[in-house]
Amino acid sequence: MFSTKRMERYFSLYPNDDAKAICHYECNLMLAESLYVSLSVFEVTLRNALCRELETLTGREDWYAMFANTPGLRSLNKYITEAGRHITSRREQITPSKIVAELTLGFWVSLLNSEYELILWKALRRAFPYMPHHERKRKNVSTPLNTFRRLRNRIFHNESICWNLDRVEAIHEEIMLVIGWMNKDLPEWVEEQERFHDVCAEIRKRMGWK
Repeated sequence: MFSTKRMERYFSLYPNDDAKAICHYECNLMLAESLYVSLSVFEVTLRNALCRELETLTGREDWYAMFANTPGLRSLNKYITEAGRHITSRREQITPSKIVAELTLGFWVSLLNSEYELILWKALRRAFPYMPHHERKRKNVSTPLNTFRRLRNRIFHNESICWNLDRVEAIHEEIMLVIGWMNKDLPEWVEEQERFHDVCAEIRKRMGWK
């Protein structure tokens, strides 16, 4: 049911222990589930923070309308067009709030790309008011955001992430840090809602990892 291709990596690692291979796959599912809270809070918070600053920059709710006629931003209009197409395909009316909700994480992360730095960064940096001032540079935001996007995509495409648990724990710590750059109270709240650290401890126990 899961396909030979999907499972071969696990069984190749434990050629004489099918039970251990299956256990590793189960741990991958556990780890993916445990990251849902932090990733979802990160994505929603990022979207709303950037949206707020774009509204301030343009003075309008439909801030995305400026992309088509602004040199340097026209490449972003494809995301807006696609979002509008999805909304109309559901026979719904296009509104600013629906466009914002429909836009992908890839879109929001791309706003921090170097090609838009001169046009957008001065406004968008205000989305991270709790980031230390001396570190508040575009690349210091863009780099971790792209790491989170790749991890999120692997999870939502049902790909494996449970191979280097130390690295996943480091990324989770970064996610909490970046959330704190946007709202200093959210990381503590996220910790109360999730069970990431407990799951990591359980995985180390089940797999015999230190």
